[in-house]
Amino acid sequence: MKIGILTHDPSKYTIRRLVEAGESRGHEVACVDYSRCFMTITSREPQVLLEGEPLRFDAIIPRVGAAQNFYGTAVVRQFEMAGVISANGSLAIARARDKLRALQMLAGAGVPLPVTGFTRTSEDIGAAIRFVGGAPLIVKLLEGSQGVGVVLAETDKAAESVIAAFRQLEANILVQEFIEEAQGADLRAFVIDGKVVAAMIRQAAPGEFRSNLHRGGSAEKVKLSPEERSIAVRSAKVLGLRVAGVDILRSNHGPLVMEVNASPGLEGIEKATEKDVAGKIVEFVEELVRRGKSRAEG
Repeated sequence: MKIGILTHDPSKYTIRRLVEAGESRGHEVACVDYSRCFMTITSREPQVLLEGEPLRFDAIIPRVGAAQNFYGTAVVRQFEMAGVISANGSLAIARARDKLRALQMLAGAGVPLPVTGFTRTSEDIGAAIRFVGGAPLIVKLLEGSQGVGVVLAETDKAAESVIAAFRQLEANILVQEFIEEAQGADLRAFVIDGKVVAAMIRQAAPGEFRSNLHRGGSAEKVKLSPEERSIAVRSAKVLGLRVAGVDILRSNHGPLVMEVNASPGLEGIEKATEKDVAGKIVEFVEELVRRGKSRAEG
């Protein structure tokens, strides 16, 4: 089987592990810089080309970064038009990348979330702060990732200043309640095909409230409760993601979904749990291709 990994940086741990897992299972694996791809938008034979040559794969594993989300998602959609199986669909990726849309969909499906407010006008800053219970609270850029653009405001005045500064830059922001009892920790549940295949708990570094490993956080294997597993699986399903990283906070009133990631990294989860998550992704892609062939034959 020919598998294409859509990535902007083939040197990353996640990409290297996916290549290794695919090749160890006898597949031909190629990394494709989706930002350099050319698409032929036709109804008869839609194609994706790189340096003038058509790319032909049985399946693709998209690793679309936030900075290239629009073009990367378009490339995934083009492969889908050409009948290529994708580990995650273009629509699901677009939903997950749009944090506001994702939260609205999750809330509409009854998934428990931190209390969240969104506004475009400076006049509503006070109302947004009161809605989430006042400071301390989180101010979060919609376009941020890996903890970038996430600010903890300790007082209402600080929150007003941060929100006003972001609004001066025409940035879209969320105002969210701060779950103090989580004590700088969150859970990452790795979901593949409706099952949690690995889970870790991430702890923020001293003096830091963000638990991202890129920011010095630590991680270790964790056993999820049945409720946490159910919420993780349901969150991925609501957004249509077949492969997802679901971030959950443990609060006094139960687990709360913080974010759902369509391109979760493998380094932290594999090292913390000692599980071959890359292999499980490739195994799932094989199953997707088998299902696709069975439907075509039927």
